[in-house]
Amino acid sequence: MSGRRDVTCPYCFASVAPREILFRCRGRAGRRGGCAPVLDEELAAYTGSTANASLPPVFAAPGRSGRAECPGCGGPTGNRACPRCHNPLPAAYCAHPGRIVALVGAKNAGKSTYIAVLLHELMNRVGTELDASLVACDDRTIERYRRDFARPLLTERRLPPTTTSAATAPREPLVYLLTRTRRARLRRDRTDSLALVLFDSAGEDLRSREVTDLHLRYLEAADAVVLLVDPMELPGGRGAGDAPVQDDPIDIIVRVTEALRRRHGTAPGERLPVPVAVALTKIDMLGAEPPGQSALHRSRSGSGVLDLDDRDAVDAQVRALLHDRQAGRLDTYLAQQYTDHALFGLSALGAAPAGDRVGAGGVRPHRAEDPLLWLLYRFGMLAGTRPGGG
Repeated sequence: MSGRRDVTCPYCFASVAPREILFRCRGRAGRRGGCAPVLDEELAAYTGSTANASLPPVFAAPGRSGRAECPGCGGPTGNRACPRCHNPLPAAYCAHPGRIVALVGAKNAGKSTYIAVLLHELMNRVGTELDASLVACDDRTIERYRRDFARPLLTERRLPPTTTSAATAPREPLVYLLTRTRRARLRRDRTDSLALVLFDSAGEDLRSREVTDLHLRYLEAADAVVLLVDPMELPGGRGAGDAPVQDDPIDIIVRVTEALRRRHGTAPGERLPVPVAVALTKIDMLGAEPPGQSALHRSRSGSGVLDLDDRDAVDAQVRALLHDRQAGRLDTYLAQQYTDHALFGLSALGAAPAGDRVGAGGVRPHRAEDPLLWLLYRFGMLAGTRPGGG
C-alpha cells in the first residue's frame, strides 16, 4: 500500500484508510501450522450465507510492508481483508489507484454480452495494440468471468444470461489490474498500472429510488459511468404500436446522478466531475451507411493512442442520431449535470444474434473498446492525438 489515499473496497464499496485494512491468517495447509477456520460473521452477512464463510481469522496489524504476523499462530501472511465486509482486498488492488466503473443500462441493452466482449478484447487484440496486460486480481474474478461471460458467449456461442437483480443476491464485481508499458526513445520506458473494477447493474435495480438506496451503493463510489443504450428502444426507434419501454435511459442516468451527488455533496446546479460514457449498442441493427461518410461505421486506426478527430466525429454523429430518434434530452441532461460526457456507438457481436445464439459469423465486435479507451484517456493512461492537426 503506497501513500495515504483511502482504498475503496470493490465488494461493499466502503472507503477504508490503509491503516484500517485487516489481515487474514493463512491457516493450516500440509505441514504448515496455522489457525483453524472459524465462522466469519461479517463475510456471511455480506454473502447472505454461511456456506463459504468459515475461514482463518482476521486481525488488525500495522502491516506497513504488506505483511503481518498472525497473533494466534505467529505465521506470516500477506492476505488482506476489508474491515467492513471481510472480503479479500487483493494486493495489486491496494497497491494501485483503483477506478470503479459502474456499468448501467436497461434490461435489454446487452450489458453482460458487452462485458464478455470488452474483457476478451482487452486480453487479446486491444491489449496487444496498447502494449498492455489485463489480469484478474482474485480467484473470484477468474471464476465469474469464465462462468458468467466467457463460457456462454465464447465457448458455447450463446448469449450470456440477463443480469439478475441485486435484490436476489449480492453480485461479485470483476476486479482487474491493467498494466501498460509506454515506449520512449530518449528516456526509460514507463509502466502504468490501474486497478479496474467493473460492476454491472440490472435494469430493474434502477427503476426506483428505494431500490437504488438499498442495493446499489456502489454507484456512489463510481469513478466513471458507462451507460449502455439500445438504439432500438429509443422513442424514435419504435413503431407506433409498440409498447413503451420500462427503462428509459434518462430515468436510469437520473438515478445514477442522484447517487453520485450524495457522494460528492454537489448542489443541484453544480456539475459532477465524474466522466460518463454513453454508448449506443447494437449499431449493426441501424443499417450501414456509404463508406467514408459514417465515422460510426469506420474502424479505429488501432495505433495505440486515442484519435481525437475520430472521437469528435463519432460523438457528433451519435448526438445527431439521438436527436433524430427523439432522445436529444439525454444529451442535454448530461451536459447540464456532468463536466465531461462522451457519446459512442458500438456492436459487441457485430451482427444480430439468432435467437439466444451467436450468429453464424461468430463474435465480431465493432468499436466495443471505445468507451474504455476514452476513460483511460481521461484517467491519464492513454495519449490523445489529432492526426488532422486540429
